[in-house]
Amino acid sequence: QVQLVESGGGLVQPGGSLRLSCAASGSIFRFNAMGWYRQAPGKQRELVARITAGGSTNYADYVKGRFTVSRDNAKNTVYLQMNSLKPDDTAVYYCNKGLGNYWDWGQGTQVIVSS
Repeated sequence: QVQLVESGGGLVQPGGSLRLSCAASGSIFRFNAMGWYRQAPGKQRELVARITAGGSTNYADYVKGRFTVSRDNAKNTVYLQMNSLKPDDTAVYYCNKGLGNYWDWGQGTQVIVSS
């Protein structure tokens, strides 16, 4: 079973930036599409960005042009660069497989966008 550890969250002012990281155990990581998800209080978890094993990406409409997903297969790590952050981006962010059949979820990393 793959273990996922997210990091990089924090408190940031509107318009600021954060870079999230997700480290995965196991070499199987490199063969899977990976996704970043977020869950705001009282809301369902939603897909924010996805990157395929080959590096193709797609994004939820509300983060297009602001967020960038990338991966380093040598480090078994996927990243989410978040720019121009808005209060609505406040949530716990998670990574996992990008196409379902999920591994166990990690603890996530909290992002708070507030002045």
